[in-house]
Amino acid sequence: MSSELEKAIEDMQNNSWAGYTEIAIDHAQHPRNVGNIPNADGFGSATAQCGDTMGIWLKVDHERIKSITFWTDGCGTTIASGSMATEIAKGKSIIEAFRIKQKTILDALGGLPEDSTHCALLAEDTLHNALNDYLTYKREPWKRAYRRMD
Repeated sequence: MSSELEKAIEDMQNNSWAGYTEIAIDHAQHPRNVGNIPNADGFGSATAQCGDTMGIWLKVDHERIKSITFWTDGCGTTIASGSMATEIAKGKSIIEAFRIKQKTILDALGGLPEDSTHCALLAEDTLHNALNDYLTYKREPWKRAYRRMD
């Protein structure tokens, strides 16, 4: 391959991530905590205004998030947001995890371009849905028998 073509490819790759921090790029390209958890203690899903969807699974031990995973069909920014949200939430108490907001995720990623900030909101909403699911089944464990795990 010619050096001119290699440079054009490199420029294109660099420009596609223009405006993103190294942390956000790293989480987009090497996401943490991807997948699901069989027999999770909590599961939440949400859909963003752009159509991206996300799911988060929790395993909880003594009111602390022991294990947390996510999956998304979204873009790199959504992947980075889900990855960061799970990293922040891991090991936290349920109450502490409810304090994780869009701004928390954005700050941890070093910010995102304005047109991508909704991805961090998707991660917040999905995490809070999973936490609420955990609390629902904790209060009414008999409902677990009727649960559908997506």
